Amino acid sequence: MDGKMLARLGAIVFVAVAITATVIELTRKEDAPASSPAVPHQPDRDPLRESQRRCQKLGQQAANDTDCLRVWVETRDRFLGRTPAPSSPLQSEGH
Repeated sequence: MDGKMLARLGAIVFVAVAITATVIELTRKEDAPASSPAVPHQPDRDPLRESQRRCQKLGQQAANDTDCLRVWVETRDRFLGRTPAPSSPLQSEGH
């Protein structure tokens, strides 16, 4: 066999393998159905989220609002995965 014939034979084998791989890939069934992606369940109403929106609407005044400061602390703790600190006795008495 000369070099030209060997190159042609190699090209034919390559094309045959490529076609076979393509046919196999196209006829393979998908593992999961192509349905809509799963949406994580979110609660209908989140009081923290509502409070965040209220503070957002207050703008600069939220920096002096005690409820907004509490919301900010709760949001930070939730984000960082911390458990909320128990309130001190002075806070519960209103001092």
